[in-house]
Amino acid sequence: MLLEICASSLQSAINAQKGGAKRIELCCNLEQGGLTPSYGTIKLARATLSIEIFVLIRPRVGGFNYTELELAQMRADILFCKSIGIDGIVFGVLDEQNEIDMDRNEQLVKLATPMKTTFHRAFDCLKNPTQGLEQIIDLGFDRILTSGLEPTAIEGKFLLKELIEQAQNRITILPGSGLNSQNVSDFIVFTKTKEIHASAKKTILPTTNSLFSTPYFETDVKEVQRLIANL
Repeated sequence: MLLEICASSLQSAINAQKGGAKRIELCCNLEQGGLTPSYGTIKLARATLSIEIFVLIRPRVGGFNYTELELAQMRADILFCKSIGIDGIVFGVLDEQNEIDMDRNEQLVKLATPMKTTFHRAFDCLKNPTQGLEQIIDLGFDRILTSGLEPTAIEGKFLLKELIEQAQNRITILPGSGLNSQNVSDFIVFTKTKEIHASAKKTILPTTNSLFSTPYFETDVKEVQRLIANL
């Protein structure tokens, strides 16, 4: 079993490693589903951590159909990650019909080589996940991050089990969303998954009251340790 932690800051990435995670998905703005972190964050994470680092390549919130300018930004981010030795990237491009954009995804997978590639939860927008799985395999992705087309992986566990069986080890299905130390054991037994994606986050409240004092998420070392124990 492998635990991947979604870490939305350098401190969260350090906490994930300290708790025992073997891989992180590094992002920022987790409160809105995650965006590409800054170059500084990526570079410092690579210099600080010994575990695998996958970087989220997502230029904005609001869906996964991107303009040419946004795609150029994604390509620049991918090349930067490759240049400093990042292990993998996480992305997904859909067309105007919310189907997999085969050409654009193929271009980005080739650009990312030899880094590993995860097709992220854009998968959960698809109308036909069975067909989508085969398309993503054909594109050469290494794994799919998905909640089984439901808000949480617990709710999507029946489809996730089917996708794992359909994949037949041709690609890794990485269940994520809503998994924690209290529900992960039964979920693993049911789906027979080999990897788990979790944020293991806690909410940090501001210590001062000002116009910009807003809560934010940070990886909880103890929750990572509890997840590891259950895995």
